[in-house]
Amino acid sequence: MSSPAQRRTTIKDVAELAGVGVATVSRVLSGGSASAETRERVLDAATKLDYRPSALGRNLRQQRSGGIALLVPDITDNFYARLADGVLSCARSYREPVTIGVTGDDPEQEADLVGSLLEQSMDRVIAVPSGDGEMWAPALRAGLSVVFADRRVWRDPAPGQQRVLDEVPAVLADDRAGVRTAVEYLTGLGHRKIGFLARHGQTQRTRAFRTAMGDLLDEELVVPARASRDSAYAAASGLFQRRPDITAVLTGDNMLGEAAVLAARELDVRIPRDLSLVMFDDVPWAELCSPPLTVVAQPAQDIGYRAAELVMRQGRRPRTVMLPTQLIIRGSCGPRR
Repeated sequence: MSSPAQRRTTIKDVAELAGVGVATVSRVLSGGSASAETRERVLDAATKLDYRPSALGRNLRQQRSGGIALLVPDITDNFYARLADGVLSCARSYREPVTIGVTGDDPEQEADLVGSLLEQSMDRVIAVPSGDGEMWAPALRAGLSVVFADRRVWRDPAPGQQRVLDEVPAVLADDRAGVRTAVEYLTGLGHRKIGFLARHGQTQRTRAFRTAMGDLLDEELVVPARASRDSAYAAASGLFQRRPDITAVLTGDNMLGEAAVLAARELDVRIPRDLSLVMFDDVPWAELCSPPLTVVAQPAQDIGYRAAELVMRQGRRPRTVMLPTQLIIRGSCGPRR
């Protein structure tokens, strides 16, 4: 039986001894930016533990472990479950196994999982990213082949500026068109006080909402939530109570849509008589609501399938694959009263 002293040192061990996150260790050891104090702590910990990151690079270049890693925020969420099904369907055709990791939409947890994948010499990853460009850049420099699905990663090249980490291919739904179509539908029904509920990772949808609303935009009606059902409910309930003049709301995903339905019911806000509701994601329960919900449907399985195709391809890959959304009109919207 192996003794504890014989266990191979991992990047997590270095992070714990240095008192920093796995992403910080990865960034320092691959030559990324860090403060002098942080760099010294990481390098000192690596030396004490006799950790040799160069072996990681050799493994990635010379030893393919095979298979695909899929990182999603929540496997119980219907959208991400369907996305995973698309990845699995494509991977079967290549006879490649898929390892699924759940990030909880937490950048630190995501960094931990990415560090583990590197340690295991896994070299293909499909991710619904939670972290930013600073977190992903070291993994890319180490040779990881990455395709983003559903979201892009943004980085800040200068204060007040953002741009896409565009060296990574991405498969996305056309958020801008989906949001624009939903807003045009609601304004066509006479609504002017329209709210938007968004959570982490929905930067593109939030920007699209602000653009689509134009002069009608009321920033108090754009409400963020964290990646939990409790936070989603608190955001929806707070919005409805704080702004009783709101007549319509668009939710950034099905968790927020569920929260909006529950909050409206608790507050005796009638849909669609008092509040029109449009939800991103066409999930099975949307048709079972009373009334059935109007949705912006996204091709979740196609996003997963196309992402798997991209990560399996060698050589040139397109930067972005944009898939269409569809507004499905049901009974949750009505004219402004």
